[in-house]
Amino acid sequence: MLLDQETLDKLISFRHELHRTPEISGEESETSDRVASFLEQYDPDDVIRNLGGYGLAAIYNGKETGPTILIRCELDGLPITETGTIPYQSTVQGKGHLCGHDGHMAMVAGLATLLHRTRPAKGRVVLLFQPAEETGAGAKAVINDPEFTELTPDYSFSLHNLPGQKLHNVGIKRGPFNCASQGLWVTLEGKTSHASHPEDGISPATAMCDLIQAFSELPNSSEFANDFALVTVVHAHLGEEAFGITPGFAKVMITLRSETDNVMSLLQERSEALINNVTNKYGLKAVYGYEDIFAASVNAPEATEILRTAFRDENITLDEMPSPMRWSEDFGQFGRVSNSAMFTLGSGLNQPQLHNPDFDLPDELIETGTKIFHRVIRNILGPSN
Repeated sequence: MLLDQETLDKLISFRHELHRTPEISGEESETSDRVASFLEQYDPDDVIRNLGGYGLAAIYNGKETGPTILIRCELDGLPITETGTIPYQSTVQGKGHLCGHDGHMAMVAGLATLLHRTRPAKGRVVLLFQPAEETGAGAKAVINDPEFTELTPDYSFSLHNLPGQKLHNVGIKRGPFNCASQGLWVTLEGKTSHASHPEDGISPATAMCDLIQAFSELPNSSEFANDFALVTVVHAHLGEEAFGITPGFAKVMITLRSETDNVMSLLQERSEALINNVTNKYGLKAVYGYEDIFAASVNAPEATEILRTAFRDENITLDEMPSPMRWSEDFGQFGRVSNSAMFTLGSGLNQPQLHNPDFDLPDELIETGTKIFHRVIRNILGPSN
């Protein structure tokens, strides 16, 4: 047993505290404070606060110079009301840790308990508690923070728990691991009129329907025949809720998704062409923009093999992944500054899905996640004794 029972109980209690008090992206100030308070008792050599927002990095130095390893977890919860009957249920109305980030934080905090006991022989370990993963803004903000320059890693690793995968099993693949995605919103502006004289206005109703249909069919284009591309209409609004007004305004929101950043660029280009074609046809004014931008997360070959070795060393069952995860992760940003890889950690075959209102990460995963990351650190940096 890598973690003694007293330490494991502390980590479980810490996770439950985080679960009760979730904060959403960009608002994680109290969560960051709780993490800092927990880490204090394990004497990191340095702690850097307010990285890219409310991010926090705890640093453990080895005795000799060597590579820098960054282990990343996420601070933020979700704007979803939690249901269920667990005793540590969220106390914050409309917010919950329903993606397991509370458990990810406990796993990385578990590394602090081990590194306090035994520093690496060389190099250093950066335990990064990153803000705003759910919006795709956090990793980029951390990397662009001037203080991150001194922390730039040689290797970066992260995980995400995965419902539907056997408890404690792991999943990994080289190359694209999480899809790129972007939220595209479009507003169509025409002219209102009395509902009895629609001919005196310019309604965007037909244009909105055409646009929704065209977006839905876009991935079927021959240009995407050999690549995964997905366009999901997530919201549509037309006019006012009034029987006397012909609408003069519409809004459509879609999510673009692809395995690679190159295909994402093509999806953007074709989506914008659709918007221009439809608005020109109907004489409307269009405004559009992008939010929740996630680059593709790509596992580097060397970092992937490092994780595979750690799984073998710890006798963790590996499920080979035939294709990337469709959901997105801003961890891909760390692949632009380091040799990086991410893996899934099974949270159970019958577990509620991520972002379900009754999701809760199993406590027994804490030691498994900590154990894998600790093995990675030992294999690269060695123990100090």
